[in-house]
Amino acid sequence: MEALFQLVPLGVIAVAVYCGFVVVRRHRRISSAWSSGFTAPARCVRSYTTTSGGGNRAVSTTLHHVYEFTTHDGRVVRFDEEGGPSTTVEGDIVTVHYRPERPEHATARGRAPGRLGLSTGCSLLFVAVFIAFGVVFLIVVNSDSSMP
Repeated sequence: MEALFQLVPLGVIAVAVYCGFVVVRRHRRISSAWSSGFTAPARCVRSYTTTSGGGNRAVSTTLHHVYEFTTHDGRVVRFDEEGGPSTTVEGDIVTVHYRPERPEHATARGRAPGRLGLSTGCSLLFVAVFIAFGVVFLIVVNSDSSMP
């Protein structure tokens, strides 16, 4: 039973650290695409939604867009981006930002470094709360109650 009280908080910490890694990786990909200076017109070739949840949980819907563009060196690249504007529909032309060495990590998001930084910071703060919860839980469970 004691092992359960150690494994659960360690699992929470591990998942939170992984989520933090994903958030930072997303931030770096988008920022580097914006700062590369390479842009291209892209066509929205598909728009779709995914849903998660249901049953006893709230249902959440995520909007995805699939874009296709040609890089400056002539390669045709298709990528999927979630969370885009709902006003973009199939056939629309948008500007994408990309790094020439990794065009598949392009983004159609408009340049907004402050907003990206704020969302990354808030996400990391949320993750830090879960890490702190796991650490405090481990300290409380492992503390000796005979100490004053």
